[in-house]
Amino acid sequence: MQHNNQNTNAFLIHISAFAGYLFPLGSILTPLILWQTLKERSTYLDEHGKEAVNFNISFGLYIFILSASFIPFFFGNLFNWFNGVDFDFDGHHGFRGLFGFIGIASLAGIISLIKIALIIIAAMKANKGEMYHYPFTIKFIK
Repeated sequence: MQHNNQNTNAFLIHISAFAGYLFPLGSILTPLILWQTLKERSTYLDEHGKEAVNFNISFGLYIFILSASFIPFFFGNLFNWFNGVDFDFDGHHGFRGLFGFIGIASLAGIISLIKIALIIIAAMKANKGEMYHYPFTIKFIK
């Protein structure tokens, strides 16, 4: 019975990242709190907790950097929308900035879908008693 309880707790550590859709920084804070409260029970829960927290911090950082790249496209499009004022200094006109903005937004959406899929995969593996290592994760906590 103890083994099933550990699998369930590891599952909850991973799946708790969806709390980020309910409150800001929830995808980092909720797994962090669960990991801190459960890590003393076993090395299995400690490893899953570290993996989940590192993954959510890494992807939070990736999304932040990607979101910061929206700023030049937003202001570029804002200036181009003014009628009669030409802020385009390189002589090109059109929707280049808009398509770049849509491209970055699409990339952010794809990354978010990948994050959701990876969280579900990790939670299912943890529920089966297997260890899962997220790809593209920076090891902030070792």
